[in-house]
Amino acid sequence: MKKLIEFLEISVSPYINAALFILVFTVLAKIADYSVNMILRSFARHKKLGINDAVIDALHRPVFFTVLAIGVSMAATYLEVPEKFAFYTDGALYSLIAVLWMMSAVKISDIIIENGMSKISNVTGLSNDVIPLVKNMIKIIIVISIFLVILGVWHVNITPLLASAGIAGAAVALAAKDTIANFFGGISIFVDKPFIIGDYIVLEGGDRGEVVNIGIRSTKVKTFDDVIITVPNSTIINSKISNESAHTPYLRMRIPVSAAYGSDIDFVEKILIGIAREDENVIKDPTPQAALIAFGEHGLNFELVCWIRNPVLRPGTIDGINRRIYKKFGELGIGIPFTPSEVHIGKIQ
Repeated sequence: MKKLIEFLEISVSPYINAALFILVFTVLAKIADYSVNMILRSFARHKKLGINDAVIDALHRPVFFTVLAIGVSMAATYLEVPEKFAFYTDGALYSLIAVLWMMSAVKISDIIIENGMSKISNVTGLSNDVIPLVKNMIKIIIVISIFLVILGVWHVNITPLLASAGIAGAAVALAAKDTIANFFGGISIFVDKPFIIGDYIVLEGGDRGEVVNIGIRSTKVKTFDDVIITVPNSTIINSKISNESAHTPYLRMRIPVSAAYGSDIDFVEKILIGIAREDENVIKDPTPQAALIAFGEHGLNFELVCWIRNPVLRPGTIDGINRRIYKKFGELGIGIPFTPSEVHIGKIQ
């Protein structure tokens, strides 16, 4: 850069040299702007990064004016302006550049967040209503960062401000710890994807239903009784959740059945399997299975295992199979054990 300064000293007039320096850096700014534009577009096209053209367009103004500002600042050395005047002009110039970069960063973040959140919504079912919230949070972070940079340009001691911000942040964090926990819980759900919209899950408390909404603060589950349960995300990530729709094209059901002692075990198992095969909701492969699992206090405990394609069919399928088992056992004379009760009636003295 020193050689460039010496090269451009073609006149005894500092004003002519300064003007020439600004002219050269104007050309350099255009070259830098063009080069960045071509390189980014070529890189994005070959690497298939999916960079939006609007993101690249947002870099034009800050790149051009940043290079030009460097030239103006260096050209001021020819004029030998007073130190105090140079301090204020440089401060104003660099503050303007910081604001330009801030506007560009806000625009780029809006584009990236909107595209990214749309993809997340397609995968998780996250409502697009949260996009403005995320945009505003990022804008606040960018504005605060640029504000601190501008204070540094003006040689303002930001240590007390950082200390105050830390104390205020700690107070806000304590006051809104549940909200923050739910927010990070929502992020964990989006990243880990334990379930998505439309999945049937079983909550730790035993409630079963369809996931209808995944928000930043909470997740909504619609039960088979058409009741909406709102569960905080912090509770979900710290609980045991069973996803009945994940990773497999079918759902296994276990139906307990009891038969009286003295019943033919093989015959009972054959009857149970046949009843399951007759149900239209039960798939043929894997085939239904039945087994004697325990000797109960009053009878033989069997378990019928079969598979269905959709968790929403579970209640109706269990009801239909149990009805047919009861009727079939009655027709074939297979007893269904029950707990007897004894009632003693005595005279009141």
